[in-house]
Amino acid sequence: MQMQHSAELNISDIRTLMEFYGEDVWNYAYVITRNTYTADDVAQDVFIKAYQKVAFFRGEASVKTGLLKITRNTALSYLKRAFLRRVVLIGDRSPGVGLNGTVSTPSAEAEYLKREEADELWKEVLKLPGKFRDPLVLSVHHQLSIEEISGITGLSPGTVKSRIYRAKKKVAARFGRSERR
Repeated sequence: MQMQHSAELNISDIRTLMEFYGEDVWNYAYVITRNTYTADDVAQDVFIKAYQKVAFFRGEASVKTGLLKITRNTALSYLKRAFLRRVVLIGDRSPGVGLNGTVSTPSAEAEYLKREEADELWKEVLKLPGKFRDPLVLSVHHQLSIEEISGITGLSPGTVKSRIYRAKKKVAARFGRSERR
């Protein structure tokens, strides 16, 4: 989606942005905050900020990259300001589960096992320290390039590559261990 460079967005434009990128913004906010309610607040703030600051959009990055950068900064601000509980309730709203797009319908048991495996993998990703978790999620889930991730996180492209590699290695090691239990 291309955003026209204008000084104002109307309600229809904001609605379109929310329809196109709302899930990506919420998912990334959830990954950073690990709390559904905070992710809801962050996502709402992101679109308010986008509406307020559209005049400053230079078009140097894609709209998605810009929104994810706002999401990261907003979520980190929330974490700095609030005392969040250290207990994360994973099961109430997990992003990106069950969107495989296949035509055939698997059995209920197969679907359950697949969902359980995805939930376990997601839990392992969420256990990673933020410096590894953020680049991995931006790369794998949001399918951003190394350069886009570098722009969002402020890290050099080499550091981004290294952290993605190390994050994948850590998740694979942890996930393999948890599977054997």
